[in-house]
Amino acid sequence: MKRNVMVVVGVLLGLTAARGVVQAQAPAAPTVDQIIEKYVTAVGGRAAMEKVTSRVSTGTVEIADMGMSGTITVSEKAPNKSLAVFEIAGAASGREGTDGTVAWSDSPQTGMVEKTGAEAADALRGGTFNSELKLKTLYKTVVTAGKELVNGREAFVIVATPAEGAAVRMYFDAVSGLLVKSSSTRDSPAGPLDIDVMMDDYRDVGGVKQPFTIRQVTQMFTLVVHMTEIKLNVPLDDAIFKKPGL
Repeated sequence: MKRNVMVVVGVLLGLTAARGVVQAQAPAAPTVDQIIEKYVTAVGGRAAMEKVTSRVSTGTVEIADMGMSGTITVSEKAPNKSLAVFEIAGAASGREGTDGTVAWSDSPQTGMVEKTGAEAADALRGGTFNSELKLKTLYKTVVTAGKELVNGREAFVIVATPAEGAAVRMYFDAVSGLLVKSSSTRDSPAGPLDIDVMMDDYRDVGGVKQPFTIRQVTQMFTLVVHMTEIKLNVPLDDAIFKKPGL
């Protein structure tokens, strides 16, 4: 059977050549480095990204499934500090942060909690400034995983697996190069939580493109953040990122 198939293949190749039809080879899939470099170029370039050492983003939060809305402020400082403060009217408020060593969260529902294990590791990676430039340092393995559709558009997929915790799938638009989606499973007080994060509405801020719409989709609800203002290189005191009481 195998020999018969090879004969048929040979005949078809001969017919193709006889008709003057040349089949172009499919272009090689891009490497991790090529995908990241295209992303870096798309957002403004490595030099522009590295000039930014802090960022303060303010916006609104909406959970349409539950009829809730509120506000959020995210402060970030290189190399690895972050603080998110949110308030949802009549429902919840809280904050969570990392000073690069300790990751923590504080809310009326849970009180002050210092994160441990995979949850802490995930928060510390998430607090890394310009983390897309440091994937091979932050993760044990970083590999490509073909193409998938995101909102009807082709995207190259990178799978980053940390030494501790679950892998993250990152989707980069095949045409624009921009990061349009990430998928992961995170530890939460309610147990493992699958989260898809969609990034959209990129706008230029100080020479670097930033997503102004971020949609987080879980099995329980969909949370949409609309940034109203993003400021770069804002002076930020290191003290705001530390776990209160330390």
